[in-house]
Amino acid sequence: MAKDNRLTNRLKWERFEDSQKIQRLLTDIDELKGRWIAGVKLSPQILSKLKRSVVIASTGSSTRIEGAELTDEQIEKLFKGLKIKKFATRDEQEVAGYKGLLENIFDFWEKIKFNESTIKHFYKELLKYSEKDKKHLGNYKFGSNRVEAVDVSGKVVGVVFEPTPPHLTPKEMSELIEWTQNAFKENLIHPLLIIGNFVLEFLAIHPFQDGNGRTSRVLTNFLMLRAGYEYMPYVSHEKFVEDNKSDYYPALRKSQGNYKKRQSNIAPWMIFFLTILLEQAKMAIEINDSERIELFLSEKQFKVWQYFQDHEFVASKDIRENLGIKEATVLQIFNKLLYMKKIERLGMGRGVRYRKI
Repeated sequence: MAKDNRLTNRLKWERFEDSQKIQRLLTDIDELKGRWIAGVKLSPQILSKLKRSVVIASTGSSTRIEGAELTDEQIEKLFKGLKIKKFATRDEQEVAGYKGLLENIFDFWEKIKFNESTIKHFYKELLKYSEKDKKHLGNYKFGSNRVEAVDVSGKVVGVVFEPTPPHLTPKEMSELIEWTQNAFKENLIHPLLIIGNFVLEFLAIHPFQDGNGRTSRVLTNFLMLRAGYEYMPYVSHEKFVEDNKSDYYPALRKSQGNYKKRQSNIAPWMIFFLTILLEQAKMAIEINDSERIELFLSEKQFKVWQYFQDHEFVASKDIRENLGIKEATVLQIFNKLLYMKKIERLGMGRGVRYRKI
């Protein structure tokens, strides 16, 4: 059994209401996890497309949470047919590192061990294109990286959070990693509580000079996959965090305010974290079960599908003239919708028409 230390004690909820809510969230998430495992209906081709889309969405969201400004569309354009390894701006360098690392985690997570070397390697990969971070790649922080509040002019007006000082970082990271490894091995604590606890402590230590938030979200994906939540590559965790950013930081700060105490209350963070995971799990099941065809179509393909919603019979000429799509592309789109069993072909030759099933 894991040592009855501070990290374990904080998972004993003081308020009955918090305990009930957390248990309900865990039950709901695992019920959806079971449904995903019981039968993935999506084809390998659609899953592959979803994964590519999620990598872009997650990269965009995770970097924008930290202040980057590139949209998902800009990121997708940046990497379309890219063969160079030189990125001009700080934002481009950050998205390049995140995208490459997340792709590797999604593809090879089963072969990666969870240990200190892995965490440092993730950090090195995350910032490998960043020119200003070359001196400390793969190493813990060397100076203060406290979280400061600034006014509109950029002037520091206060300290939001004081993380672990550099000289204590190796020790606290070693303790955190050891506790997490033991907790997973002993299987006495729910894995989502282990992961949520790890992320909170990791962010409180703030072990690296920069990029801690991005590293924590990469590690969340990795640990969730290792814990059996295999839908992670198909629904962006980072997008849910970005969409709930206004609640993300308050939940962190409330729980970090007393996180060093033996009876620290981390319920605000854990409830936020599990709520995000529940919404992600719901989306995974919705994608698997639903008719949300737009998730699997390109922009042009979806426009054609929308055209079918308003017309009983559709010919290729209709699409060419009304949507301005070339004949060859129209036929490709029709074939895809036929393959997906969304439309049926009526007639042959020049008189062929299609209609929605």
